[in-house]
Amino acid sequence: MRSGRLFWAVILIGLGFLFLANNLGFITVNVWGLFWPVFLVLLGIWFLLGSTAKTAVPPLEEDSVELGEAESASITVKYGGGRLTLNGSAQLGQLVSGRFANGLDAHLEREGNHLKAVLQPRHRSFGDVIFPGSWISGRGLVWDFGLSKEIPLALVFEIGAAEVDLDLSELQVRDLVIKTGASSTAIKLPDGAGATSVTVEAGAASLDITVPEGVAARISADSGLSSVIVDQNRFPKQAGVYQSPGYDSAGNKADIRIESGVAKVEIH
Repeated sequence: MRSGRLFWAVILIGLGFLFLANNLGFITVNVWGLFWPVFLVLLGIWFLLGSTAKTAVPPLEEDSVELGEAESASITVKYGGGRLTLNGSAQLGQLVSGRFANGLDAHLEREGNHLKAVLQPRHRSFGDVIFPGSWISGRGLVWDFGLSKEIPLALVFEIGAAEVDLDLSELQVRDLVIKTGASSTAIKLPDGAGATSVTVEAGAASLDITVPEGVAARISADSGLSSVIVDQNRFPKQAGVYQSPGYDSAGNKADIRIESGVAKVEIH
């Protein structure tokens, strides 16, 4: 872990100096054009180094959270590094059910018929993994679980260096917040949840967001140095905002706000 932090600290400092030199006019190279190729090469090198390390595979544990009398729920997922897969497969009567490497630590608070849950690894504090390390090549934290399709949900994901696949298509997600660092995240939005508010705060990340057919969307992006690619056949751009025709009257729609630093974001 210590060597991993040092590796990525040196890389980030080096890239920072390149951007600074470019902005000050000391060099005339298109640094932004080189960033993603260089980043991917370095990430690949790190993956190769990690694949040769002898790291124990954390055990997968079956666990669940009962829904009880809840008629709505707010869920915060605090997840460091690894592979996270989520869908709407929770068993009847359960808010959460699935398999969790290092176990599941669920902090619950009930307010009337509303359930608040904070989910994180039981044996490992969030933030222990800032950049890819022990999770490379299938090692590290692997979470594969489902959420309840029975009730409206508000979801917050605080993600470190992870490979994340969120299939929310069957869920009643009304609010979705993604806070992610150096991750690769794929999100499929709900296809029948009514109005869904989506906020994405991304660092050096790659995000792929799918808006299901039949769902309208309005997309605004504060992208900094990011690359934001939007399917304008579905979401034409007007006055700096991408928006589906007939968005205001649509029964199912998503209001998507992107705040990103150095990220690649695709929305289709």
